[in-house]
Amino acid sequence: MNKFKLKHLALSIATAASLMAMPLQQAHAQKGEQVVQDGIAVKPLSRVRVLVPEEQMNEAAAQQYQAMVSQAQQKGVLVPATDPQVKRLRGVAQRIIPHTPRWNQSAKNWDWQVNLFEQPQVNAFCMPGGRIGFYTGIINQLKLTDDEMAAIMGHEIAHALREHGRERTAKSGITTMVARGAGALGSAIFGIDPSITNTVTGMIGQGVVLKFSRDEEREADLVGLDIAARAGYDPRAGVALWRKMGMLNKGAPPEFMSTHPGGETRIGDMERHMNVLLPLYARSKGTSVNRLPPYRTNVALK
Repeated sequence: MNKFKLKHLALSIATAASLMAMPLQQAHAQKGEQVVQDGIAVKPLSRVRVLVPEEQMNEAAAQQYQAMVSQAQQKGVLVPATDPQVKRLRGVAQRIIPHTPRWNQSAKNWDWQVNLFEQPQVNAFCMPGGRIGFYTGIINQLKLTDDEMAAIMGHEIAHALREHGRERTAKSGITTMVARGAGALGSAIFGIDPSITNTVTGMIGQGVVLKFSRDEEREADLVGLDIAARAGYDPRAGVALWRKMGMLNKGAPPEFMSTHPGGETRIGDMERHMNVLLPLYARSKGTSVNRLPPYRTNVALK
């Protein structure tokens, strides 16, 4: 490829990046200013999510969750309701759920469900509509306290409350469409090989989606701890939890290549917001922040 074509390829790439960023930036700009109030400030939900119907997301999630539960039951890996760990999970959920409408009024009408799956993965989720799943691996390997379990559950519920899945689906459609358009433009105008433009613009599109995914994770961390704190769970458990995760994930990918912020980044974000999270927890306990005892987890943290 000669210098002329390389120069114009760079121009095409820059144009593609700008075009892809515009609809996403506009959607975030429409969110408005943060509302000043106690706890983590509630911001309006992203308007870009309306490109995907809510009913469609919830129905798809309900079908997927039911299929997952049925399959787990058939394979004998659905932990029964009588199990102490299931009772723990559902007990935490019962305390957290009443505080969810503050973040999304639709949560009042969700068909909340909580199940535990006998699987070694260190993972948990909350699908649209309030369908929660935990794997035994995350409870056993991290030796979760109730506060840490609440931090994880709050985080996963926050994704559903903030409709991140719906928003991401809409954004993915936008970035894919614009990336393909920019690639075709570069190919048609400058005679650049379509395979090159498709590869490069695809990489740009992936970078944009990854950035916003990391933002969603940070929001879920803080919103989740806000909900947990209001329910009477210590938000400092979030810091202990990510210290434990760091001990497990020594080989994690670099932050800029992941949809999840690095552990130290998450811990820093949480610690910077303890000034608004701890008063919520103290209030739920009928005390003041300066009278709260230190948080103690159940393993030695490095």
